[in-house]
Amino acid sequence: MKKKTPNIISLVFVFCCLTVQGQKLPYQNTSLSYEERANDLVSRMTTEEKVSQMMSEAPAISRLNIPAYNWWNECLHGVARAGLATVFPQAIGLSATFDSDAMLKTAQMISDEARAKHHEAVRNGQFGIYQGLNFWSPNINIFRDPRWGRGQETYGEDPYLTSVMGESFVHGLQGDNPKYLKLVATAKHYAIHSGPEYERHSFDTDVTPYDLWDTYLPAFHHLVEKAKVESVMCAYNRFQGQACCGSSKLETEILKKQWGFKGYIVSDCGAIDDIYQHHKIVPDAEQASILAVRLGTDLECGDRYATLLEAVKNKKIDEKEIDKSVKQLFLSRMKLGMFDPDENVPYTKIPYSVVDSKEHRQQAIEMAEKSIVLLKNENHTLPLSKNIKTIAVVGPNADNAISVLGNYNGTPSHTITPLQGIKNKLGDNVKVIYEKGINFTNDTLASPVEIKNNLSSNGIKGLKAEYFNNIKLEGTPILVRNEEVIDFKGDVTTEIAPGILAKWISVRWSGIFTATKTQAMSFSVTGDDGFRLFINGKKVIDHFNYHEALTDYCTFQAEAGKSYDIKLEYFQGDQGARIKFSGVLLQKTNMQALADKLKEADAIVYVGGISPEIEGEEMPVVLDGFKKGDRTTIALPKVQTELMKYLKQTGKPLVFVMETGSALGIKWEKENVPAILNSWYGGEDAGTALANVLFGDYNPAGRLPVTFYESDKDLPDYKDYSMKNRTYRYFKGKPLYAFGYGLSYTNFNYTNLVAPKTITTGNDFNITVTIKNTGKFDGEEVAQVYVSHPDVSFEKPIRSLVAFKRIFLKADEEKKVSLTINARSLSLITPNLDRSIEPGNIQIAVGGHQPDETNSTVSTLVQLKGKKVILEK
Repeated sequence: MKKKTPNIISLVFVFCCLTVQGQKLPYQNTSLSYEERANDLVSRMTTEEKVSQMMSEAPAISRLNIPAYNWWNECLHGVARAGLATVFPQAIGLSATFDSDAMLKTAQMISDEARAKHHEAVRNGQFGIYQGLNFWSPNINIFRDPRWGRGQETYGEDPYLTSVMGESFVHGLQGDNPKYLKLVATAKHYAIHSGPEYERHSFDTDVTPYDLWDTYLPAFHHLVEKAKVESVMCAYNRFQGQACCGSSKLETEILKKQWGFKGYIVSDCGAIDDIYQHHKIVPDAEQASILAVRLGTDLECGDRYATLLEAVKNKKIDEKEIDKSVKQLFLSRMKLGMFDPDENVPYTKIPYSVVDSKEHRQQAIEMAEKSIVLLKNENHTLPLSKNIKTIAVVGPNADNAISVLGNYNGTPSHTITPLQGIKNKLGDNVKVIYEKGINFTNDTLASPVEIKNNLSSNGIKGLKAEYFNNIKLEGTPILVRNEEVIDFKGDVTTEIAPGILAKWISVRWSGIFTATKTQAMSFSVTGDDGFRLFINGKKVIDHFNYHEALTDYCTFQAEAGKSYDIKLEYFQGDQGARIKFSGVLLQKTNMQALADKLKEADAIVYVGGISPEIEGEEMPVVLDGFKKGDRTTIALPKVQTELMKYLKQTGKPLVFVMETGSALGIKWEKENVPAILNSWYGGEDAGTALANVLFGDYNPAGRLPVTFYESDKDLPDYKDYSMKNRTYRYFKGKPLYAFGYGLSYTNFNYTNLVAPKTITTGNDFNITVTIKNTGKFDGEEVAQVYVSHPDVSFEKPIRSLVAFKRIFLKADEEKKVSLTINARSLSLITPNLDRSIEPGNIQIAVGGHQPDETNSTVSTLVQLKGKKVILEK
């Protein structure tokens, strides 16, 4: 990509100590407080200028030296959608590390890259989407049901784990400078939001007050109070009849009044539209905008707030209400140093070389290693020997570079799949047999058919390509050319064609396909965002109204020598482009023949599970077991279990590696496959990390941040937001694998738990425990502390995680480990809806898992003495 010449006029906007008409104004005076400066700046704006700054794409105000600014940015597990970036494991994998220190370090690296990329963009006069410093991460919704496709973006099902990991992430993003924010982090989606994706714009949640305060709000409260998160994003759905982005209870009463939140609230993208279009709370965009602003939503991701200008003129909303939001927005921008000289802001000095640096790439490997959970290791199947002669690597995720990157991802300089990781680990001396075998949900594979020489337009090889500078294929094309191959993937900073960036464009390819063989063949189309295919004028594929990655096929009977009119139409919005058009033959897999072929292998590694290609945010996917990004069953797709049955019959050691963003029902696999690893969506170096674990160069110690249920029968209705019989805190059945579960290649023993016999209610306290590595491998252990309240008769969790620590022990090494129990973590929600610490006995259990698992656990009773302590009313 050609480097753009800096826009000198735009650059002038950034040096915010410039003066208006040669005079330094109060908002440019760095010796004043941010509040004084923001008040002064907003006082100088017209109503139109104020309103223009309340939408995600805010224009420049040149007379005040305010540059254009786009508020939309993502960094869920690395800087996303903005070109080159280190891609760490997906958020659920980061949480599976149970390592808050490592999370902090990872977030610091992400914010380093974000700062470096922002200042590089500014130097080049760029102020577009994904180039700012306000980031819409982390997602701290509670993963209440494993069928939710966006659960992969969360830190799991537990409020405490979510709070701790979320706090580390926010601290890593926002930095520790006493004056300046490094980035602005955003806690989302506030609140009570976790599916279904197919109804997220219209559904109404009505949880009990107990569940609201016990489960859904604690992590948000923690990030507001302890992490000092600067921004909160309100959700699409309604809560008790009010849209979350126009909720007096959530935004005004709880967030601002009770918790004292001082930052700004941003809407989820298009959520203001939902208030009138889907929730039907008000009749139009203007009323929806007034409602949202009045109740606390300062910034809109979208453009409906443009209606506020007329609303002010017509006295439907007071301009002072607009001022309040605008001041809050500029206050945050000033905290980022955007209106101060670069030399005053330490983060402007971060070099661009940190992006995709060696240190960051190594951290991505280490976090992927730490995230891997060993679920089963019968007869010490793992680690595998590096001295084997032949290994088979099989399955739909074995060489899937898309799956390991998760969603909301950046563009890595390299992607190591499990297959490549194993090849790199073993070198040329070991034969590696690769077979995809099946797809995620079916056994019909697409083998490529070369069609490059079969395409023409007006006698010229290839298809005619017409590029438009809008997403509707309207007007005169800005570029017309012939293209022999349609296969492109890039982010918003990449040119999809000379001078045309991969955003807000549409393309039409047209021409003739001339068949050389008579056969049933298929055209395959993979695209982000929308695409449709016509053959001889008939629409055969139509996904033009969607905004997610998708692959679809059109099968037809081709006749040798016959020509077919082809038209492929595609549009791309704001997240980078991907479009591929190819020919394939679809063929059903003979599983017995495949298994026979693999009998020469010394071991078989099956890499399956699911993928962000089929689970995620409001997707067009409708497959067996999947619906619009969510799942209709937690069961591993049947075709995968069927293939593993054939693989087991070979008699070879079999390892099942799951890539997933959620819990899977794998009852047969647990009972029949000797070794099972959960590697989540492990990031750019997922394959390297997996190979290190498979062959014993890293001893796994990840833990499950979600409960793995045995089957759908264990779960309430998906749309039911009640926590009854959900998550480890309230599930009364026996899980397949429990929250906090994870094995090691070694064993650990817990002894000598020391805790105070009595504690005064409201006080923190320490406990110590001795942990010994009794096995032959060096390794890490995650010590977990759970508390239960046997003396309390009102509604309460079965138990709750209240502390954890990840430690390293050499073989036969012993350590005395200290853990702090925070008083708040001992509190309960009473029938009066107070959060209080009740006098009485509490049961404390410490071990590598929950106390009812078959492992070394020590426990004791501690008496809380004194008066009841009410933390919140």
